[in-house]
Amino acid sequence: MEQIGVNRLAHAAIVGVVKDVLPETQVGLLVGARQWPLLAARMDRIRDEGGPAFLGAHLARLQADTSFKDGPSSTTVGRLVDATLRSLTTPPSTPAAPASRVRVSPAAARSRSTTIPAAAAGGQPTAAEAAVPAHRQPAAPARGAGRTR
Repeated sequence: MEQIGVNRLAHAAIVGVVKDVLPETQVGLLVGARQWPLLAARMDRIRDEGGPAFLGAHLARLQADTSFKDGPSSTTVGRLVDATLRSLTTPPSTPAAPASRVRVSPAAARSRSTTIPAAAAGGQPTAAEAAVPAHRQPAAPARGAGRTR
């Protein structure tokens, strides 16, 4: 922790703020995670900028975020680290939306599609293959590049 600029007193203060927000078992999982030193360094910077209350406001969203509680127990630590990182990188006034619950609208998916619908082609028959960008289309072999006798 000293190598990334978090001294022992700062680390103890950060763990104290995390203990105020999360249950003891989840605190143990988070502090024991491989990514904890990087999260602690980010938390230390936030605490230096706005104080422990500002860090607490960031972490308070973990109480409402249930994305890390859902799913298999083998991936709980990763989901908890992701939720903590989201809560630290989003300003406290903005509600954090769980990343695992992102919905894609069908209209947006169609607008990003590489196939040309019949209506957009102006009445022309659509190709059986997907539209391929010009730089990805196969090129004909260069003239005279084959074997000659």
